[in-house]
Amino acid sequence: MIRLISPLSLLRLLLALYKCGINLMALLYFAFKSYPEHIALVDDQEELTYKQLWVQSEKLAIALKENYQIQQGQKVGLLCRNHASLIKAIFAVSRLGADLYFLNVEMSKEQLSVLMDRHRFDFIVYDTECGRFNGLSSQDINDLPQTNIIEKLPRTSQRKLVLFTGGTTGSPKTAVHQPSVFSYLHPFFALVSKLKLIHYQTAYIATPIYHGYGFAVLLLFIALGKKVVITRRFDPAKACSLICEHQVEVMTVVPLMVHKLLKQDVVDLRSLKCIASGGAELNPKLVEEVFNELGDVLYNLYGTSEAGLNMIATPQDLRYAASTIGKRIKGVRVKIVDSTGNVVDVGQVGQFYIQNQWLMKNREHSTIKTGDLGYRDEKGHYFWCGRVDDMVVSAGENVYPKEVEQVLITHPQVEDAAVIGVPDDLFGQRLRAYVVLEKNADLTKDELLQWLRARVARYQIPKEISFLDQLPYTPLGKRDKKRLMEK
Repeated sequence: MIRLISPLSLLRLLLALYKCGINLMALLYFAFKSYPEHIALVDDQEELTYKQLWVQSEKLAIALKENYQIQQGQKVGLLCRNHASLIKAIFAVSRLGADLYFLNVEMSKEQLSVLMDRHRFDFIVYDTECGRFNGLSSQDINDLPQTNIIEKLPRTSQRKLVLFTGGTTGSPKTAVHQPSVFSYLHPFFALVSKLKLIHYQTAYIATPIYHGYGFAVLLLFIALGKKVVITRRFDPAKACSLICEHQVEVMTVVPLMVHKLLKQDVVDLRSLKCIASGGAELNPKLVEEVFNELGDVLYNLYGTSEAGLNMIATPQDLRYAASTIGKRIKGVRVKIVDSTGNVVDVGQVGQFYIQNQWLMKNREHSTIKTGDLGYRDEKGHYFWCGRVDDMVVSAGENVYPKEVEQVLITHPQVEDAAVIGVPDDLFGQRLRAYVVLEKNADLTKDELLQWLRARVARYQIPKEISFLDQLPYTPLGKRDKKRLMEK
């Protein structure tokens, strides 16, 4: 930690800001000056040192300026999977002061069309597999212009880094952030200290860079001078091989990835010292399995695109309560508010209202309503109970499907479960459960209902239970309950 705040590091940071301005390239320049020959990036095609990544990103910035006249204040969309060319494009565009818009590659053509009309991008950088943009200033990322010219680019200030919320359904909303070093010091030091990142050398970012979680962790690892491994797509067999080959110590995941890795090959995962899970809820049974197979290596991170990182659960927190999302980090204020606008007592469920210095800039108030339901216990641990629109009112009782899911998953013959609300003539709404059984299980629906009755309240009992071969998940690893409602 002392290395990060030493006089020499602060001097290099000031030099980077003086040379580049307030943009992401300043961070890469700092890393280049601090760790020039360290391996910075490994993808499916190439391996780059920090010096090579800096030089190639700077040349790309010059080429984009010369060939496409990209300049400060313009809107540049990035529609790419995880690879080195995307990382270079991120730094190059930021170096020119243009606003970066991270587009979800899983969006439909209709959703992309809506975004194009709404934001009027000046330029699009895209992967060929994501579609072409005829009639719009754009470029396939594999054919970006090259230059050997090295010229001194003027300092620029980048105003916006824009993430899109809402996954792959509905109309995505924008979360605007600014590349300010000082606004993000609290989450930076929280991750470094709680996850002990200073002690590790190699990280594998399995989550998409276009998602806020993957992007934030990328910047953190670059600031620390770590080797970052990325791949275009997550494949369990390939991921296990990469972890073993590069002796990866830190990995960013969504819970579904952890589940698939453990099923694939536990032996290849032995080098992992920190599995940072985020983006979706952790299954308590999965937490126990990771601890049994790999030891105390699992961390649970809670954040949103709008509010950034807010809570971290360490392995010790997860041993205290496997379903906790941890304790709030320094600089975060959390209020838990009921539907009438009143702050609830400890142990009572309400909506998370969050305030910090790194909230999105295009907000209406100083505090953000997250849309997430949860509660805090007497020891300061927070627990997530689902989304506001997941809550079911059954015969006047507030019922949280997440609570029933967690109970179902503890059954020894249940591998996975999802619970949704469905209309009911008598109660208004009732629960319906979808369950995936373990291989070779012989459990019946009646037996599972009988087992469940002894563990939940009467109003939490599902109206019906359906057995499925597998549950639908979104590309970001969240249970796709909208698809379940269509069944």
